[in-house]
Amino acid sequence: MKKFIKISMIFAAVCALMMASCSGDDNDGGDPIPDATCTDGKQNGDETGVDCGGTSCNTCPPLESTDLNGSLAEDRTLDSSKEYSLTGTFSVESGATLTIPAGTKIVSQAGTDKYIVVQKGGMIDIQGTASAPVTMTSSNESPGDWGGLVIAGNATTTEGVDATAEVGGIKYGGSVDTDNSGSIEYLIINYAGAQINAESQYNGLTLYAVGSGTTIENVAMLNGTDDGVEFFGGTVSVTNMYLENNEDDAVDWTEGWNGTITNTYVLHSAEGFSTAAEGDGINNNPTFTNFTAVSSVGGTALQFKKESGATITGLSLAGYETTIDMKDNGPLSNIKIDGVDADPTNTYISAPSVDIAIFAWVNSNTEVTTSILSGSISSDLTLDAAVTYYLSSTFSVNSGAKLTIPAGTKLIADVESGDATQTYLVVQKGAQIDIQGTESNPVIMTSTGESPGDWGGLVIAGNAITTEGVDAVAEVGGILYGGNNDADSSGSINYLVINYAGAQINAESQYNGLTLYSVGSGTTIENVAILNGKDDGVEFFGGTVSVTNYYAENNEDDAVDWTEGWSGTLTDAYLLHSSTGFSTALEGDGLNNNPKFVNLTAISTVDGTALQFKKESGATITNLYLEGYATLVDMKDNGALANVQIDGAAATTAGPYNTGTQVDVTTFAWATGN
Repeated sequence: MKKFIKISMIFAAVCALMMASCSGDDNDGGDPIPDATCTDGKQNGDETGVDCGGTSCNTCPPLESTDLNGSLAEDRTLDSSKEYSLTGTFSVESGATLTIPAGTKIVSQAGTDKYIVVQKGGMIDIQGTASAPVTMTSSNESPGDWGGLVIAGNATTTEGVDATAEVGGIKYGGSVDTDNSGSIEYLIINYAGAQINAESQYNGLTLYAVGSGTTIENVAMLNGTDDGVEFFGGTVSVTNMYLENNEDDAVDWTEGWNGTITNTYVLHSAEGFSTAAEGDGINNNPTFTNFTAVSSVGGTALQFKKESGATITGLSLAGYETTIDMKDNGPLSNIKIDGVDADPTNTYISAPSVDIAIFAWVNSNTEVTTSILSGSISSDLTLDAAVTYYLSSTFSVNSGAKLTIPAGTKLIADVESGDATQTYLVVQKGAQIDIQGTESNPVIMTSTGESPGDWGGLVIAGNAITTEGVDAVAEVGGILYGGNNDADSSGSINYLVINYAGAQINAESQYNGLTLYSVGSGTTIENVAILNGKDDGVEFFGGTVSVTNYYAENNEDDAVDWTEGWSGTLTDAYLLHSSTGFSTALEGDGLNNNPKFVNLTAISTVDGTALQFKKESGATITNLYLEGYATLVDMKDNGALANVQIDGAAATTAGPYNTGTQVDVTTFAWATGN
């Protein structure tokens, strides 16, 4: 006690001296005399940094603590130049406003009692900017360290008036749907989600009956062990929300929340989360406008419990194994997605409806590096070359849609995820594909197992003629193909490598690397390599499409196969066989519609058959070079050799056909290195 008295006396004496030095007696109406400076560096009588006027000096103010805990009963503005430590529950009481300027950082200690709460009747004013957001994080930087930001309001909730929250005995709920709890701009909340009890955890941002008079814009919730944001009733809306790797739900709502979220981007790159969005309880029809969610680890996108629902426009999902989960078999009509009832069979894969660039201010270190493709698309989709895509099942580009694959994109069939015979990419009749590979950056389609027959390859169905007629049914997937438009376009392919395809369909059939059903001449296919397939490299089922610059290596059946009256042209093809047991370099079957081969080189180091023609099939071949085959020309069903014209003359079984000019294999260096 003596020490305390002594220090207090010294402190009082210092203040007295300073007060005397700035006496108002020296000020006769002119400019204010600057305040003397207290020993703590603050001006006398001034806790806000504004001059006190100079006419007199007040006592030295106490130091402002940077520890946040306890109750705030009057307005307070934090200092952005200081870092604050959350050492306990910090409660903004009714009638008080907590103002947090741009750039302020609050670091929480770990613990279940560490959270900031704005009580019913209190207000918060977070003034972050894109260049200086407000950050709330934890000292340990581990998910679940603290309780995040909790706001209680006076709007309606199904729990009634003055309901009691599951944390801290907080009271919330009333009858003022326009209630205002303040304003939040540019806020990052990190590592929240502390365990409350065996049943409950905190969220990053928890909104209890918050009213529509509250402004919440540009918020990011990262790395929480529970939800990113949860709405317990209320009417508040949020604009521009980013949620990354929250371990339960990114967005959760219950108790009849009926606000709007505009521009939401959800990212899941860590295993074990619950959903991108979860609704529970009655359906007060909240609105989601532009909701993009991306997962590299599968999982469930949207889950609805009890009678909950929502109206969603601009939905874009990628990588989720389950898109819509009606947990309690509620009516799908409660969920309207782009104007129609929700459809659990729809993948809702489309171009992102939210540009992630608007969240550059978050400065997240996580990037989307993988995504899962499955299901179907009915609108245009452009893949991202920076993302590796895993094909977990059939992925269908439906009529009217176009799939664009930029240079350097890699698509990998995941053989561990399911049936190889159901894992393929199909472009349906009326749809298009645009593969934009380059020589330095080809598009790669391969498999995780890297074994022949791992998957079904690329299948394209068109509207050109086939001997099977109009709307023939393919041997795989019930795909319809064939029509009367020989100039039909299924898009464009340039610099594409397909590896390890050829999965077994049944005892009679296998997939190919590239399967072309009635594809029309309006389709461009150039610079394609098919490697290590269990069946054919490419097979044409009718159609009129042509191919330029084709490389096929060690496909176990035919390097090139055609049937059903294909009549296109193959220019500059190099076919290589160095593994035993293949069928042929070239196989034609059925009616002869005289396809053309210009500059065809086929080389075998393991004997085998070069050219085989079944039934009445044939072709016109110019500049043929064959080397290493035991059989050069095989007329399997004794068809007419005249049907096969080689360098201007009818084919002979003796050949030798080794005098032509070889296609330069080095032009395919872009493919052989992959």
